[in-house]
Amino acid sequence: MEPDYGFHFEDSFPSMIARLGAEGFIGELCNGFRLLMDVNMGLITFESLKISTCLLGLEVRDDELLCMLMEGDLDGDGALNQMEFCILMFRLSPCLMDMQGMDPVHVNVI
Repeated sequence: MEPDYGFHFEDSFPSMIARLGAEGFIGELCNGFRLLMDVNMGLITFESLKISTCLLGLEVRDDELLCMLMEGDLDGDGALNQMEFCILMFRLSPCLMDMQGMDPVHVNVI
């Protein structure tokens, strides 16, 4: 039995894809990236992520922010570009990962 931490995660990506279509969904991911990125660098940096979480009223420790960046940083530069961010979002979606290898045209997403 898994411990209950009082947090329930609902993966809304499949329903977003069903509603927006693949192109619209990718557009929304890109909008999310732009909200979190450092506008001067065009990347999500530790500093931009820290500022964004504070503006959203979230209390996230520095080590947690660094862990988030490291999870998606594929090129080792310590920041996330738009492609790394989108790949990370797909990897963190349990439903989308379950659909991996399936033809998305024939998958019925509720």
